[in-house]
Amino acid sequence: MAPQIREISAELQATAKERLNEDPDRIEADLVALKTWIAQQPHLNPRTDDQFLVGFLRGCKYSLEKTKSKLDKYYTLRTKYPELFNVTDVNDPKLREIHRMGPIVYLPNTLDGARIGMFRIGTTPTDKYNIVDVMRVGQVMQEIGLIEDDNAIINGVVLIMDMKSATAAHMFQMTPGLAKKMTVFNEEAFPMRPKAQHFVNTIPGFETVFNMIKPMMSKKQQERLFVHGKMESLTEHVPLKYLPKEYGGENGSIEEIVAEMDKKFDQYRDYFKANAQYGTDEKLRPGNPIDFDSLYGTEGSFRKLNVD
Repeated sequence: MAPQIREISAELQATAKERLNEDPDRIEADLVALKTWIAQQPHLNPRTDDQFLVGFLRGCKYSLEKTKSKLDKYYTLRTKYPELFNVTDVNDPKLREIHRMGPIVYLPNTLDGARIGMFRIGTTPTDKYNIVDVMRVGQVMQEIGLIEDDNAIINGVVLIMDMKSATAAHMFQMTPGLAKKMTVFNEEAFPMRPKAQHFVNTIPGFETVFNMIKPMMSKKQQERLFVHGKMESLTEHVPLKYLPKEYGGENGSIEEIVAEMDKKFDQYRDYFKANAQYGTDEKLRPGNPIDFDSLYGTEGSFRKLNVD
């Protein structure tokens, strides 16, 4: 049976072949091999629809071993830390309330094929919302992107962290333990590749948090970090026209983008509700189960996760 995946443009297919080692004639065999391995893992209960799994294959450049590792880590961390990584109710009032403030948006037009995401850190008041609450909104968008955004999966994502209106209280909600969990999930478990991460309108306190997070990242990701004091510096990397109208650009308005994503939250209601049934059971993992207390330590500082 032919793989049940969305057809992509000839241009995007050429990019997938060149950058990700994708061979359309081999996708069916790759999916069969991955599903065969999944069936042999008693501890692992993931989604197995073709579009979901091909996102992991593309994110791992069709290395089957890397795909196995990433898929396992994806569900391992979602099961252990559902408050961070496994949203099951997109109708949650707080989640919707935060989303409608527009702290995180993915812009409609791509930059050289890469999706542009913006995290406007100062949008949500710290006396009412924690950064974990905001990140849950981002997790929903990331997962929707994994399913339907071929540009993001194949060409990657350019992230812009805008700190205008942010305060030190926003900065220091990011604890070392939380920073490490997020870094490991995004680098080792989630198959969408950040092409660059730009910080703009930085504020006092940013340097402390930045210097805490940067060493946690791989060398490759560290090289993709850029810090800009002002917008003028950012636009040397991301031309103004690729920013939203509120920034003087031509890439949609935040209000309209938020409204469209709100509709997607509704469309994906049952999808996220089904997330509750997927995950891992460490009691059934072949070999020794993962000792998370030992891995993270009593202070929550991440040491090493190896589920290859």
